[in-house]
Amino acid sequence: MRVMGLDVGSKTIGVAVSDELGMVGHPVATLARKGTRQDVDALAALVAEREVTEVVVGLPLELSGAAGPAARRVRDLIAALQARLGEAVAIHEWDERFSTAAVERVLIEGDLSRRRRRQVVDQQAAAYILQGWLDARRPT
Repeated sequence: MRVMGLDVGSKTIGVAVSDELGMVGHPVATLARKGTRQDVDALAALVAEREVTEVVVGLPLELSGAAGPAARRVRDLIAALQARLGEAVAIHEWDERFSTAAVERVLIEGDLSRRRRRQVVDQQAAAYILQGWLDARRPT
């Protein structure tokens, strides 16, 4: 089982992938957004290349838990990706509130420069989202 995690923003998509056992998420890439069709093409290529069986997409809910405009845009991408991948790959939503902020704090504490943080924050946020989902699915 290999799972892909996505942190979808307005300008970029952070991508992370789990190990083959589905235990740990690793940051992989940050894709520049180029429009839904091109974004789906790039993500579908990564799914095939990495032999992904499930995708976890961070859903940017509002503080109240409601789905605002950002969550609706992410759901539009999810629908297009699901149409492209079909039944072979399951897509799950995961509440991603505060994920980027949490990752930013860790990167600042790690003394990464502002420039380097900008380069890795989205893929690190994707790994954070993926790890949260993996941990929640692990039996206790």
